[in-house]
Amino acid sequence: MTMTRHWIVGPGALGRLIALRLAATAEVTLIARRPLPAEQTLITPEHASLVRRVDVARIEALPAPSPDVVHLTTKSHGAEAAHAALADHLPEGVPLVLWQNGFACQPRLSERHAGPVLCATTTEGAHVQDDARVTHAGHGHTFLGSLDGRHRGLARRLADTLSSAGLPAEAVDDIRVRLWRKLAVNAAINPLVARFAIRNGELRDAPFRARVEALVAELAPILAAEGIAPPEGEGIAGWGRLVWQVVEATAANRASMLQDIQARRLTEHEAILAPLLTAAERHGLAAPGLADHLTALRARADALAQPTGGC
Repeated sequence: MTMTRHWIVGPGALGRLIALRLAATAEVTLIARRPLPAEQTLITPEHASLVRRVDVARIEALPAPSPDVVHLTTKSHGAEAAHAALADHLPEGVPLVLWQNGFACQPRLSERHAGPVLCATTTEGAHVQDDARVTHAGHGHTFLGSLDGRHRGLARRLADTLSSAGLPAEAVDDIRVRLWRKLAVNAAINPLVARFAIRNGELRDAPFRARVEALVAELAPILAAEGIAPPEGEGIAGWGRLVWQVVEATAANRASMLQDIQARRLTEHEAILAPLLTAAERHGLAAPGLADHLTALRARADALAQPTGGC
């Protein structure tokens, strides 16, 4: 199948990064809930400015013709509602690519969508400047695959398309393992930087280093019970090596969860922490540090949902 028409549903930092990279060689439509400028600027990691024009549509008024592939780039807590708004307007068989963090919506949408579903995990870094500008903060790598191991040809074609657009990508058969590895890294990093408003690199310093190591010690047995091994080494040492590698590589970054808190948006705490705590309970394992973070972030979400009063 051809892959020339791409819908990007969720035009945040990652969505616009994908859209503006693909727009050089493909037809791209950003699907949003509010108007956005058609002319968008991407600031590259090399500090160049790439100006692209993309079609923009409201999710309530989807365009024709139908897409060849839909990229769902909303936050995890908005993914299922966005898919529900789209589903009746898509021909059966249109591929769906899920770019969410965590491991919450992916299994449910893989069963619900009337077509192939690929999951993506990426280390590409991006953040929004304003409605017309997004910064590609750092080059990364993307892995693509389906949870049931099917659609390998589709995954390879999409990986080639993304790679040709400047987003190196690779089709893999073990995407579930890779999603859980990223879940573990996010759980060790994001809640701490979000709650204490620090950059990733500050986790290397006291008192945060000890907190990270305590979380890794909780994560390792949960992941082992789920059959998920770190890419190098074994047990706590292997997971610690992976977490600290990511901290070093992203030392100057403000994690997405911190960016959400600073913008007074909901965070992805449920998608990142809840699956780990559910697994811990299933295997009879204690995870008090993870539970404390989830409780604190849920309390913040509840506070955001409360009316502020005033005139």
